[in-house]
Amino acid sequence: MALKLGVNIDHVATLRQARFATMLDSPNAEPILLDLAHEAIAGGADSITIHLRLDRRHLQDRDVTVICDQAGVPVNLEMGNAEEILLIALAHKPAFVCLVPESREEITTEGGLDVAGQLESLRKTVQRLQAVGTAVSMFIDPDKEQVEASKASGAEMIELHTGPFANSSGDARAAEIERLVEAARVGHDLGIQVNAGHGINTANIAELYQVPHLAELNIGHHLVSRALTVGLRQSVAEMRSLMDGYPG
Repeated sequence: MALKLGVNIDHVATLRQARFATMLDSPNAEPILLDLAHEAIAGGADSITIHLRLDRRHLQDRDVTVICDQAGVPVNLEMGNAEEILLIALAHKPAFVCLVPESREEITTEGGLDVAGQLESLRKTVQRLQAVGTAVSMFIDPDKEQVEASKASGAEMIELHTGPFANSSGDARAAEIERLVEAARVGHDLGIQVNAGHGINTANIAELYQVPHLAELNIGHHLVSRALTVGLRQSVAEMRSLMDGYPG
């Protein structure tokens, strides 16, 4: 099975909010998220990822409505385990929800969700989402305990946090790859779909191919950054071509 690519467009909204946070009804509000979602799809994206945060620092409620209704591909909604955001997810029924830790102080998601420490609460959220047809993933550090807890929560998928891998080098990176390999094997043996994301770019993706059983990569910052030079369609297409080399 070919490795799939989910493109996160949160930083497109970050750029818009820098100028139009209080003027979203303006006809000049740009960039337009839906247009960039379609550019990503034209470049080869299999799904579109968005993160609706409690503080609404980039994505807004209306963006969730537009992307879920009009993207034309499966939508992966990242969210913290908060009732306010859960109700929005239940109303829009995205194909996937990825439950992530969320701190108002962080710039972007840092670190995996402590599924083992919040198992009962997360299990209830998983059940509510699955009841409306949404599949659930847990964004976790590559740790056996967290993989097993994700299975116990009822989630169908895990997304392994690749940030420490991406931000390390030498022996430290080799150790992170070993952690990812082991977590992926545990997840596969438990019957969970194994995805990965955070910090992946065209320079490090080949090393990530040592990790078995990957089904989907979720990539955002690198693709949007590269898009400033070549456009998002080309940026995604470049990544898509590299992903075709994944041995599975």
